Amino acid sequence: MRRTAEILLTTFKLALQELGKNKLRTFLSLFGVTIGIFCIIGVLATVSSLEKNIQDGVKSLGNNTIYIDKWDYQGGAEYPWWKYVNRPSPKLIETKLLREKIGADINIVFNFSTQSFIQYENDKLDGINYHGVTEEFDKIQPIEIQYGRYLNQMEFDYGTASILIGYDNAEKLFGTAEKALGKEVSLRNKKAVIVGVIKKQGKSFIEGWQFDQSIVLSYRFMKQMLFNERWNNPKIIVKGPDNMSIDALKDELKGAMRSIHRLGPSEEDDFALNAISDFSKAVSSLFGSINLGGWMIGLLSLIVGAFGIANIMFVTVRERTPIIGLKKAIGAKKRTIMMEFLLESAMICIIGGLIGIILVVILAQVFTTVFNFPVFVSINILAVAILICISIGILAGIIPAMSAAKMDPVVAIRSK
Repeated sequence: MRRTAEILLTTFKLALQELGKNKLRTFLSLFGVTIGIFCIIGVLATVSSLEKNIQDGVKSLGNNTIYIDKWDYQGGAEYPWWKYVNRPSPKLIETKLLREKIGADINIVFNFSTQSFIQYENDKLDGINYHGVTEEFDKIQPIEIQYGRYLNQMEFDYGTASILIGYDNAEKLFGTAEKALGKEVSLRNKKAVIVGVIKKQGKSFIEGWQFDQSIVLSYRFMKQMLFNERWNNPKIIVKGPDNMSIDALKDELKGAMRSIHRLGPSEEDDFALNAISDFSKAVSSLFGSINLGGWMIGLLSLIVGAFGIANIMFVTVRERTPIIGLKKAIGAKKRTIMMEFLLESAMICIIGGLIGIILVVILAQVFTTVFNFPVFVSINILAVAILICISIGILAGIIPAMSAAKMDPVVAIRSK
């Protein structure tokens, strides 16, 4: 064991010396591997970061949650909008009926949303998201309050003119978010008092609730400002208990909604059950295909780099033929000769891979800082990169190493 370690260490030192002697050749060898690893790790890191950001946005819509709507959220090229547009919109009374029929430990919220303005004195913001919700909303969609408080039960019961304001909106209207508390603002044809500022959420790839650019108010207060609820995307949001699977919750809701809408056995559903977990699975499936494409691009680059390394290793073997013959003549075994060239080939790949990884890390920091797009280079991705480098190095060097190990000492010493 000790003897083997000594041989490996000596071989390692010799490989380093040879790499240092031929700097241009070493650089050209490294370049192909660097580009290949850069492509693979860059694509994997970018795609995995994009997937994580989208998945986080999807999860922000609620875990174990189903949105009951007349619209199916799956979309697609052949989306039959004409089929959904004439369906009945969800109604507030249906939340009570659902609770009576299901009887499980569930949270149910009625919600509708629209866009309008918010004004304070002479400052006005347009395109603000209004989210009118019932009292269990914070149990389905937890809201962190930065300043002030959440809406209380009395405000929900009586439709009091109290609102929560998004962090970005508060900063734009009042300079600093903390100053928003207690201020009276104009909403459409109503006045309202700000009782809480929602903690800053940051950008998301999923539209979601966009609390930073929103206000949250009670359903009854928002209803005072609307002409027709059907024009404001009404929906029922249901969150099941942790011990109930999403499929079981879907089955319960489907039976209850068909009963509420009095649909016969032969009639198709006039509502859609949109589960957040379905979106998450669709995103995972999509990014699985994208990752495959990234692997193909990177592997193509690595194959080109591997051929370059193999070619240079053949040249190296030819240059060192007399030395190889001398080593064999004084007792060097075949495995020692092979190990020398395999280590050199693997080292070229590892050094090239490390350079590629460093470039990816630098680029990730640039994207995160300049474009506000968080890019993560995970430990798993780095481990994959090193494993690929070692594998490519061994594969690229195995044939030159074998040819060196099989040389006849006498013939090798006499060669020029």
